[in-house]
Amino acid sequence: MPSFISKRLQSAKSDISRSAYIPVGQRLYVVGDIHGRADLLAAMQAQIDNDVKARPCAEPIEVYLGDLIDRGPGSASVLGELIKRQTTHRIIVLSGNHERMLLEALDDDQMLALWLKHGGRETLSSYGLHGTEVGLADMAAGDVRRLITTTIPSNHFSFLEALPYSYVSGDYFFAHAGIRPKVPLHAQNPNDLIWIREPFLSSSSNHGLIVVHGHTPVIKPEFLPNRINIDTGAYLTGKLTCLVLEADKLSMLGAT
Repeated sequence: MPSFISKRLQSAKSDISRSAYIPVGQRLYVVGDIHGRADLLAAMQAQIDNDVKARPCAEPIEVYLGDLIDRGPGSASVLGELIKRQTTHRIIVLSGNHERMLLEALDDDQMLALWLKHGGRETLSSYGLHGTEVGLADMAAGDVRRLITTTIPSNHFSFLEALPYSYVSGDYFFAHAGIRPKVPLHAQNPNDLIWIREPFLSSSSNHGLIVVHGHTPVIKPEFLPNRINIDTGAYLTGKLTCLVLEADKLSMLGAT
């Protein structure tokens, strides 16, 4: 288990209700880092659909916190499903650092190497390109890029390029990694929103809104006065978490 997971073992508080609200009529289903686990995404979406059917509400909204791709085996299926789902459901999909790495890899040799090392090979495999078969390590960067752009569908790239970095509803601010403490939320740097760990994770500052994020895996969802972390390391643990927000109530689907 990676050290950045084992160092952050946390238990969820038994009472996760708090005095923060989302708008009347909304119910938010906030899904943590998927990392190519299309199987877990399908199961979670079925839970969401069943919950909406059992407890109808005026405006169900699904929020996906980024890191849709890499590491796990089904990144192509994850993107295909989200592209399809946005035609039938209201969904907000945020960019994570892995989505940004892929896009930047198309123009930057260092980022290409970084992306391949940190899950890019698994993503290419999900589109039918297996590194051992095509000899990625022996190919020039330009040839690897041409292989990427001719293999990954253009609508998948268009989808990734359009992803926002944050979303706000009521008293909650949603971003993949977190925020830079003491910087106004409207002035946050996109790189911080997708990459930051410290000083965000150790900050006890009031950020104005409660920040809901992923990026740093924890064994159980982490509830603190100023932030909520729902990245339960799906690609390693098999646990994908969904936080449900309605009025001033919080509940969970999936990992608890």
